Amino acid sequence: MANDIFSGLIKGFSSFMPQDDPNTKIFSLNSQLNDLQQQELQAYASIGKKVFSSIANDPEYNDFVLEIQTIQRKMIQVQQQIKAVQEEKEAQERMAQALKCPECGAANQEGVKFCGECGAKMGSSGSACSNCGTVNPPNTRFCGECGNKLM
Repeated sequence: MANDIFSGLIKGFSSFMPQDDPNTKIFSLNSQLNDLQQQELQAYASIGKKVFSSIANDPEYNDFVLEIQTIQRKMIQVQQQIKAVQEEKEAQERMAQALKCPECGAANQEGVKFCGECGAKMGSSGSACSNCGTVNPPNTRFCGECGNKLM
């Protein structure tokens, strides 16, 4: 996937290069060759998957079957690790967001009750309207939903 992104960026940059320059032509042709090689690999993979399903129980291919099964188990483990890291990242982002002042956005240390930058109360996510229940941003004087006075 990262290779696809990188390839896309490079192709985008090549459009700014002089098209009659031999280096640009070589780059463009190498890029086309790379794309075709990727398509070839995809075709081989499709064939391989189809053949694999037909020989999976053939004792002659036990070593290959075991190797593929081992790779598949490792892939599952890596997918689980990716999920765990993504969840950890999201938790860190939530924590960082919780430490930002709701008024000025300044970063504050965990446990402080008031922002060190502007003095606003930390942890207040706004006030709920007594009329309609809509939560409005901190220090808002009128409800954005119904116009009711909040303060």
